[in-house]
Amino acid sequence: MEKNDKDLTALIKALANDPKRDNSLYHRAVAEARRAFAEAEAHIQGPVALKTKIRKRKDKVTIKWTFKPEE
Repeated sequence: MEKNDKDLTALIKALANDPKRDNSLYHRAVAEARRAFAEAEAHIQGPVALKTKIRKRKDKVTIKWTFKPEE
């Protein structure tokens, strides 16, 4: 049992010392998406429906958003 405790302690220490991921690009993308929805709702003056189109080419991904008045 003592060996398992030492292994668990070593695992926890390794996780605690592991560098954290940088999620700043994700958070910026989410902020831009929220801003786009807010601008679309303000322009349309009501709720909006969203249509997406995704294009993948080699190492690039393009996502096109089309906002319409919600029916």
